[in-house]
Amino acid sequence: MVRNLIFDVGNVLIGYRWFEMLTEDFGLSSEEANRIGNEMFENDLWGLGLDGGRITLDEAILEYGKLYPQDIRVMEWFLRNGERMAVKRPEIWEKVIGLKKKGYNIYILSNYSKELFEMHTKDASFLKVLDGGIVSYQVKEIKPGRRIYELLLEKYDLKAEECLFFDDRADNVEAARNMGIEAIQVTSREMLNEILDKMLSE
Repeated sequence: MVRNLIFDVGNVLIGYRWFEMLTEDFGLSSEEANRIGNEMFENDLWGLGLDGGRITLDEAILEYGKLYPQDIRVMEWFLRNGERMAVKRPEIWEKVIGLKKKGYNIYILSNYSKELFEMHTKDASFLKVLDGGIVSYQVKEIKPGRRIYELLLEKYDLKAEECLFFDDRADNVEAARNMGIEAIQVTSREMLNEILDKMLSE
């Protein structure tokens, strides 16, 4: 029986408009935006570094500048204006609050840097009903590595078979299932709304 709901944050509880930041806000072409986005996000500086809590935002900017001197002006602007990236999903937050009232325990498990997490979750109502959670920068472990899942289960004395995990990435979902956690890959905001509506009506 599922008692604990575990939510990823990015592309689940909060949407992203990184592409629109680079095109609409900064003025890059679609091709340039995709190229620079790939340079940032597919680099270990983002995942192991920022999300992994191993480097600061200033250190990341310095290292990106060494790797991509021709693009660092855009990258620094992007990283220092991270609040523009988040898209609030208030109707989902209300459903999470409703599920808490229905008796579920609510947790988060997310890959995030300290700076962006604080920017993106400022004033987010779902934070008020959390029973706990782990954000990657706090423990220097990232999904889909097994250890971050273990840390969440251990910290809150959760049984894997009593948990349901929502994440947008297939590899993170697979890793949760390998731990014995039921997991759903969230492919759209609309899909998640439908699933939560169904759970609220049960």
